[in-house]
Amino acid sequence: MSNPSKYTLITGASSGLGKEFAIQCARKGMNIILIALPGGNTSSLAYHLMLEYQVDVQVFEFDLTDVSLLKCKLEEIMRRYAIDFLINNAGVGGTAAITGAPVDKIDQIILVNVRSTALVTRLLLPHLLQHERSYIMNISSMAAFTPIAYKTVYPASKAFVSSFSLGLKEELAGTGLSVSVVYPGPIMTNSLTSRRIIVQGAKGKMGLLPTSEIARIALRKTLAGDGVIIPGFMNRLNHMLMNIIPLALKLKIVSKAVKKEIPYSSMPA
Repeated sequence: MSNPSKYTLITGASSGLGKEFAIQCARKGMNIILIALPGGNTSSLAYHLMLEYQVDVQVFEFDLTDVSLLKCKLEEIMRRYAIDFLINNAGVGGTAAITGAPVDKIDQIILVNVRSTALVTRLLLPHLLQHERSYIMNISSMAAFTPIAYKTVYPASKAFVSSFSLGLKEELAGTGLSVSVVYPGPIMTNSLTSRRIIVQGAKGKMGLLPTSEIARIALRKTLAGDGVIIPGFMNRLNHMLMNIIPLALKLKIVSKAVKKEIPYSSMPA
């Protein structure tokens, strides 16, 4: 995969899973383009990756929900760099009763998780298809497999990412562009997320993997051409069991555990 003239583009790259993708891609010798919101210390990450791994790392800080700016920045990126790997990692979520969820927060989840994923992919597709071999990795979630009360919009947005990715994979079959969708379980990306996972008890921690391990598995399987990637044995087992359990029961079990997160969520106004 390593090529001195080609780049991997990662959205949501300043922290969490996106940051880990950046580290592991650099370790593999890939040049990287990091897209993140301003103020996330992404330039410092880029500097350290270049210093340690002797790869080129470019940083573009802007809001993916600004469509005009998104188009402008991606056009600039495509003029300047040859991208053969897109990692759509940017995503937001939260936990709240729907009546207590701020409208702008709901809008943000839809704009980032749904619209920006679709638009970034669409805008980069012609560019990616120019290469003999190229890759798209879209980050969904185990939440995509069931509706969840007190999250409502988030799992629906991740179900979109799943459906979008699988449809895209079928549409592009026979080209040199491989599409993969990743379904991570719980990830302790920051102190707030960690508290929300811990208060759920055993159910919340089921399938918990280190961020570095999720990134390692996702990269390896994407580059191997796997279409559906569920990192971790417990998550694969959980997915299999959830397919057996009736929807009404599954919804109650998961929602009861998630309800415990509400006091620790950043979503309520």
